[in-house]
Amino acid sequence: MSSSSDSSTTTTAGHEVAVVLPANLHARPAAQLARAAAEFTSAIQLEHAGRTVNPTGVLSVMGLGATAGSTVTVRAEGPDAEQAVAALADILATAE
Repeated sequence: MSSSSDSSTTTTAGHEVAVVLPANLHARPAAQLARAAAEFTSAIQLEHAGRTVNPTGVLSVMGLGATAGSTVTVRAEGPDAEQAVAALADILATAE
């Protein structure tokens, strides 16, 4: 085994955006977030009030307790991080 660095064709990028919620983060938008997050290969996190969760679980997202007017930060790291953050931020920004 060689200790030389393996240059992979996969690039890792990080992306982050904060969204002020127009409505409470209840079951419907939480389910939309979980479905969308599952489509990406990047590691995605949602953060609110000092808590961080993986958004692929509906109960985890709802457990954040984010309400209308609060800020949720979406972070992703991986090859499709920018697209993942944009997709989840869009869902959060249009939650009803």
